[in-house]
Amino acid sequence: MALLTAFCWTGTAIAFEFAGKRIGSLSMNFIRLLMAFVFYIGYSAIMFGTIFPVGFSLESWGWLALSGLVGFVIGDFFLFQSFVDIGARTSLVIMSMWPAIAALLAWMFLGEKMTLLDWTGLIMVTTGIVVVISSSKDGRVKRTSKKKISMPVRGVFLAIGGAVGQAVGMVFSKIGMQDHDAFSSSYIRVIAAVIGFALVFTFTKRWKKLFTAFTDIKAVAVTSMGAFVGPFLGVSFSLLAIQYTSTGVASTIMAINPILIIPLSVIFFKEKVTWKEVVGAFVSVAGVTMFFI
Repeated sequence: MALLTAFCWTGTAIAFEFAGKRIGSLSMNFIRLLMAFVFYIGYSAIMFGTIFPVGFSLESWGWLALSGLVGFVIGDFFLFQSFVDIGARTSLVIMSMWPAIAALLAWMFLGEKMTLLDWTGLIMVTTGIVVVISSSKDGRVKRTSKKKISMPVRGVFLAIGGAVGQAVGMVFSKIGMQDHDAFSSSYIRVIAAVIGFALVFTFTKRWKKLFTAFTDIKAVAVTSMGAFVGPFLGVSFSLLAIQYTSTGVASTIMAINPILIIPLSVIFFKEKVTWKEVVGAFVSVAGVTMFFI
């Protein structure tokens, strides 16, 4: 399930990159959640005969809703703002620490333990991801001299906030989901995220931009496809993954999408792969295999 999640998030990253460049990342994020909301309504109607998640206690609703707000709204907002401050490359390098944060939080609050092989795999995967991302060319780190690199402090903290948001959201999901249906659990997260984004758009007065974004049919269509693969399938698979294994292991495997996107970049965007990216990919894949030993 975690591997399926990684593949889903890889595909959705390409779709959202295309759409985000056309209509803006914030509008794209809200639209993807609205589309995912529609998919979940269809799923719930077909599977349970109702358009609303049922069978959850008030406590489960609370944890899952909080997970959606922390993961989808706050975490993503911090991450996308860090892209502006310090660039996507540096932000994603910092973001790669989220599986380790998730493992630590799961140990603290859920009593989950990881073996030595698991921690070895986590370190190898994270190292490989950092090598791959750091070898890309889209960073915005400013060189003030030949020996000194300056970086906006706010951007660094925003990227760390994005990583923490992702990790906390995953742990809250596991607490709230328990043995419930993963898709229905993810549905509750999306409901909370839609409400959260609606409040963000209200306070920032961005509704006009959102309505304008809907006029870009191609961007909306691509976002819809990305929403089906990402917030609908991918996020639901991620909750299935943490039902069957520890949060740290599942999170680490989910985080390998920067590795999986390499062949897609070569095929679709004709990008050249550097030797650092190849080494990083091999290190990460080797790290993932540690979880299956």
